Amino acid sequence: MLLQTIYATGLRVSEACALKVSDIDSHRDRMCVRVDCGKGGKGRYTLLSSSLLELLRCYVRCERPSTWLFTDNSAQQPMYIDMAQRAYRGACARAGITKTGGVHTLRHCFATHLLEGGVDLYTIQKLLGHSHISTTGRYLHLISPQFRPSKQLDPLDLLAGLNDC
Repeated sequence: MLLQTIYATGLRVSEACALKVSDIDSHRDRMCVRVDCGKGGKGRYTLLSSSLLELLRCYVRCERPSTWLFTDNSAQQPMYIDMAQRAYRGACARAGITKTGGVHTLRHCFATHLLEGGVDLYTIQKLLGHSHISTTGRYLHLISPQFRPSKQLDPLDLLAGLNDC
């Protein structure tokens, strides 16, 4: 669930590990995930798709987290970053993915898929919590020059397929 959350929200691994149950805002008119203390001590909000919300609701019903959404083995402390990295590497190994990299790859995928869906760079900058647009601009090279998004494509539909994974 942690890995799906990182991909669907674009959170840094440290931000995802530090998520509290109360950081998930499922109110219909403002569905979002609150990042309380991101890089540089800055807070922000990012996307909460309806498909991720449903997955999180199932997760919470099963795991019953109290404060921290994702916990260590004691269920009393937030998950450690190295636990998240091990989970990512294990998922890659089970899927037969041999490329190197870590959890941060999911954040790159989030940004790249939104760019491919036609979301503007400024919006992606705000979702990722980048201070400078030039940092977000690095993702531009990842898009194929032949890629042309459909005019009818809703960028968030790219993230809606999470429950098919």
